[in-house]
Amino acid sequence: FSWWHRLFAPPDAGTYGEQLAARWLRREKRFHILVRNWRSPRDRRDELDLVCRDGEVLVFVEVKTRAAAALVQGYDAIDERKRRVLRRAAEAYLAGLRPADRPRTLRCDVVEVALPAGPRGGQPEIRHFENVPLFGKHFRGRD
Repeated sequence: FSWWHRLFAPPDAGTYGEQLAARWLRREKRFHILVRNWRSPRDRRDELDLVCRDGEVLVFVEVKTRAAAALVQGYDAIDERKRRVLRRAAEAYLAGLRPADRPRTLRCDVVEVALPAGPRGGQPEIRHFENVPLFGKHFRGRD
């Protein structure tokens, strides 16, 4: 019944938040979503929630979904350990691109999705933080 569960079971909060974030980025920011839930072939723990294009800029988007009343907001949950994982995943993603396909400019964004409490709690609130300090000034990924 695992196939049935994948088709009909409601998504968990994280998956739901990523779906909302992707739709919002497409609709409101005109991002082109290239990849969702990309995992490094070398280490499956290294994951990028969304890889997008904002014009000519390649954007790695970390999505954090929380209850609206959460004590720690999503942006604040990205500690130095998570930043290292994101940098490692971004390097692996870039290493998999042909040199001609590598972007000249890239950045990391965070999208926070705050889910209302209860079934009638209202609409989710989405906050977009652009250009979160993740990469050093001269970061290029592996050449």
